[in-house]
Amino acid sequence: MTLPALAHELAAQLAHLPGVLGVALGGSYATGTATPESDLDLSLAYQGSFDLAALNALCQRLDDSGMAQASPIGGWGPWVDGGAWLTVRGQRVDFIYRDLGRVQQSVQDALAGQVALYTQPGHPHGIHAHHYAAELASCVILEDASGRLAELKRQVNHYPPALSLALRQHYGWQKEFWLAAAQKGLKKGDLHYAGGCAYQAAMAFIQELCAIHETWLLNEKVAALIAARLPGAPPHFAARLAAVLSPLDLNGLQKLLGEAELD
Repeated sequence: MTLPALAHELAAQLAHLPGVLGVALGGSYATGTATPESDLDLSLAYQGSFDLAALNALCQRLDDSGMAQASPIGGWGPWVDGGAWLTVRGQRVDFIYRDLGRVQQSVQDALAGQVALYTQPGHPHGIHAHHYAAELASCVILEDASGRLAELKRQVNHYPPALSLALRQHYGWQKEFWLAAAQKGLKKGDLHYAGGCAYQAAMAFIQELCAIHETWLLNEKVAALIAARLPGAPPHFAARLAAVLSPLDLNGLQKLLGEAELD
C-alpha cells in the first residue's frame, strides 16, 4: 500500500511534540478504501497528557487558514477524546488523541471478549470497549520510537475468537427484539421511536455478521458497506438497507429544531 507522503511528513512533526509517544494512520487511508474526498486521520498516542500548547502552535502553522485549534484532552467526548481539524495544502486532516493506557485496556478487553457499549457524540450506535483495539488492528503505525504501539498491535493482528463469540451472543438475538419494538412504535404512530429501533436492528445484524467472519468494525460509518461484502449478507444489502431507512429530510429537521425557543 502506498501511503500519502503528507501522512509521513505530519507524523514526523507530531512525534516531536512533548508527550506524544507515537503516531498512527487510521481510517480509509489505512484500510485502502480512501477516495479523493477522504480525510487523512492521524492518531496521537500519549500517556496521561501531552503538550497541548505545542500542538496548537503546530496546528496553526500547518493549517491553510492558520486558524485550526486543538481541543483539550476529552474535549470531544469520553471515547473520541479530542483532536483538531485542519486543511493542509488542500487536504483535510484530522488529528485524534489516543491515551495509550486506554488503548492497552481496550486490547485486553478485546482479547477477553469483553462487550461493553458506551454513548459518544457522533456515534449513534455507541462506542465499544474494544473500539481502540479495532482501530489499532486496522491502522498503519508511522511513528513509534518506544515500540509500544507495535507490541499492542501484534496482540490484535488476529481477530480474538473470544470477542467473536461474545459479540455473536450479545447481538444475535437483538435484531428481532429491536424489530419488534419498532413495530410496536409504528402501531402507536411513534415514528421517532420506531426509526431509532429500526436503526438498532440493522446495527445488531451488522455486528453479528462481522463477528461471525471476524471482521473488525471500527464504527457505524460505512458499516453497511463492510457487511455487504461478507458471506451471508443479503444481496445488495447496503443499497437495500438505505432504501428501507429512507427518506431522511435533514433540511426539514434543521428547520424544525431551529424553531425551538429554549432560552
